[in-house]
Amino acid sequence: MSSKKPPDQTPPNLLITGFEAFEDDETNASWEVARALDGWICEGALVRAVQLPCVFGAAIERLDEALRQWRPRLVISLGQASGRAEITPERVAINLDDARIADNEGRQPIDIPVISGAPAAYFSSLPVKAIVRDLRSAGLPASLSNTAGTFVCNHVFFALMHRLATLRPLAGARGGFVHMPCLPEHAARRPGLPSLALATQVEAIRHLTHTALTVQEDVRESGGQIH
Repeated sequence: MSSKKPPDQTPPNLLITGFEAFEDDETNASWEVARALDGWICEGALVRAVQLPCVFGAAIERLDEALRQWRPRLVISLGQASGRAEITPERVAINLDDARIADNEGRQPIDIPVISGAPAAYFSSLPVKAIVRDLRSAGLPASLSNTAGTFVCNHVFFALMHRLATLRPLAGARGGFVHMPCLPEHAARRPGLPSLALATQVEAIRHLTHTALTVQEDVRESGGQIH
């Protein structure tokens, strides 16, 4: 009888994070999209959805727990950007917390690094331009963003990229951050605010995830902005 062990049939993990509702909102598009994809298998990878608190420090702690638990090969962190009308992959995370308003626990850091002693910035390791191209080809609204702000979204984005760059158990993993428009029910309370239906946002992240898993080298085409 052969003593060889059967091959491991456990699929690799793909982590998608979203945020809890913020301020007086009842929902957050990023979490609604993430949890809708929990358990989905894309290109052989199993999606694990994790909700992060919209709180400086605590969000990184929850992210760290998820990274230790799942050791994902790909991490896509989602956040809601009220005012944006498109799916916007973020190109760069900066090492700065500068909160114009307080988070869900009243924390409001001003002009302090996300991680002391870390680099000034990290680029996303997702193929951000290919993602925008593929979303547009599918008829989905998308554009490249060069700023994730200086609130909890950028806080998480920077921490994620620092972990991927420095932690040996995550060597070879890729990751990045994507901002989502708000949902129609959120926009209904704020006239003039752009929104995008949940089903459309879920479809967009399915396309985005497929591109992120299958495109190793990003396309070289214009994605810059004048201002």
